[in-house]
Amino acid sequence: MPMATNLSKQNIYEKASQFSAHWTPKIIGELNGQHVKLAKLFGEFGWHSHQGEDELFLVLKGQVIIQLRNNQNGDIVLNEGDMFIVPRGVEH
Repeated sequence: MPMATNLSKQNIYEKASQFSAHWTPKIIGELNGQHVKLAKLFGEFGWHSHQGEDELFLVLKGQVIIQLRNNQNGDIVLNEGDMFIVPRGVEH
């Protein structure tokens, strides 16, 4: 069995303080072959989808409003502590 190469803890808030650019996700870890990314969001982002993976949104500070194309239930409003997973292939 391969040994883990990074056995040190990570502080998300400390990592977030190291960059200021919006919409530029930073890789802060890897889990089961998938990247763990941290991003700062501001304003709107264009419609897109991800064909190869789901996308997790976890709000640490502020609020994020997610719109899903053709969603009959309206906007998904995420506040601090909320999370939402957009399934692969779903335009948001």
